[in-house]
Amino acid sequence: MTEITGNSTTGKLLGPLRTRPWAERWLTRAFGAAIAAASYVVCVPWDLRNRAESGATHETTPVTGVGVAALGVLLLLLAAYFGHRDNRGWPLLLIAAPPAALMYVSLRTHPGPPDGFASAWPLTWAFFTLVIAAGVLVAAGVGRAFRVEEESTEGLVSAGLR
Repeated sequence: MTEITGNSTTGKLLGPLRTRPWAERWLTRAFGAAIAAASYVVCVPWDLRNRAESGATHETTPVTGVGVAALGVLLLLLAAYFGHRDNRGWPLLLIAAPPAALMYVSLRTHPGPPDGFASAWPLTWAFFTLVIAAGVLVAAGVGRAFRVEEESTEGLVSAGLR
């Protein structure tokens, strides 16, 4: 069996981040946040030139159900991975925050429909941010459940010294 905290490839990819050097920890976290942001941009694209024509009642959107489902799967997998490797709060910051920020920018830059719901975008953003955050927390908890904790003999050693 491969040891988790060793120098093997499996240990580097699946071992706890707290045992890794400082630079590797932060590079891994930055890479995870970049993957989460890139997943949102690829799966839920937006075009700033996409405006409703004069007289039109709605905009067209390049967002598809398949793209949203793919984004959900990618974010859940990333959250489970970082839940397995890192402390409890990091998956929420690394995986849920970048898509929420990009969604905020996307909704903020597109004008609302002319039917009186122009100011409803903050509610839409808040709802989907909560859905993403809840999914990330659940997936991180599942990933954490599969974490193999190292047994500490510190208490046994200190108890024998008395």
